[in-house]
Amino acid sequence: MRELTPHQQWARAQAKAKREALEAKLAQQIHAMHLPHPVRQHRFHPERRWSADFAWPDFMLLVEVEGITHAGGRHQRIAGFEKDAEKYGAAVALGWTVLRISPGMIRTGHGIRIIDDVLRRVAKARGYQ
Repeated sequence: MRELTPHQQWARAQAKAKREALEAKLAQQIHAMHLPHPVRQHRFHPERRWSADFAWPDFMLLVEVEGITHAGGRHQRIAGFEKDAEKYGAAVALGWTVLRISPGMIRTGHGIRIIDDVLRRVAKARGYQ
């Protein structure tokens, strides 16, 4: 693996900070909506080291915050995209519902509304309500 340039290191640090801020904002929205408390960085696969940003194991729901930046990141490259597709496909094969939430969806509140709708639908189907 080649060494990163200072610019690449800075861009990576900036992308990580933005992603963490988005995850924190989504966590605040989850709390404000009084939704069930999710597991953060939940390892959902029995053999692989894959984890999801947010998980509700009782509801079989995984939520991934997709960080998109102008500088580009691992998830925006073909190899990263392929690995994400493999991860999401494996999660679905195990019975999980996977929601991919974009930064814009977090900012507008659309993402939390989708999460709320899915949790309510699953709860109703299982007779939790």
